[in-house]
Amino acid sequence: MNHMKHRSNESVEDYLETILSLQNKLGQVRSIDIAHEMDFSKASVSVAMKNLREKEYITMSENGYILLTESGRKQAEEVLEKHTILTNWLISLGVNKEIAQEDACRMEHDISTESFLAIKAHINGLSVSE
Repeated sequence: MNHMKHRSNESVEDYLETILSLQNKLGQVRSIDIAHEMDFSKASVSVAMKNLREKEYITMSENGYILLTESGRKQAEEVLEKHTILTNWLISLGVNKEIAQEDACRMEHDISTESFLAIKAHINGLSVSE
């Protein structure tokens, strides 16, 4: 497995998830909001936003607001759903909330779709074959 590619995909997912949750919280999102939320420098966020624009996950308005494109929003929603489901599942198993959130953050990038869907189905009380 090429860890460099993996790492960069992980950070793309983290950024998209952060943009979506900030949009839900604040309505409009600027780079500075992302820098504060993720505790990254403005320079790193700026580089990441350029990368996300090139991948066509976001657009930037003239006054500096970041908007998710349709594909950016779709990807962000998938990551956020994984994060939420995995966090709540770990909490339901008795894991401390903060640890559950940190672990869910690591798991959401590495878990296979098959395993995630099985966990989701289990939580919803269904077998995967249904």
